[in-house]
Amino acid sequence: MSSVEVLAERVERLLLRHEELQRTATLLEQELAGVTQERDSLRSRLNAARNRIDALLSRLPADAPTDSATDAANGANP
Repeated sequence: MSSVEVLAERVERLLLRHEELQRTATLLEQELAGVTQERDSLRSRLNAARNRIDALLSRLPADAPTDSATDAANGANP
């Protein structure tokens, strides 16, 4: 094989590899977009859950009795 043929073959392999890497990069970009969207959705759900918990906590009385005080009030013996 002449050096031109060897060079042409190497260029062809390089072009094929380049196309393969471009496809892989495109797939990775799509996957990243999906994962980013999922992350943002989970963050939103987490913030909503935090807000609901904060709202529930704010509704609790400030001087809530402890379990032992509740048991004593109900006549239970420790």
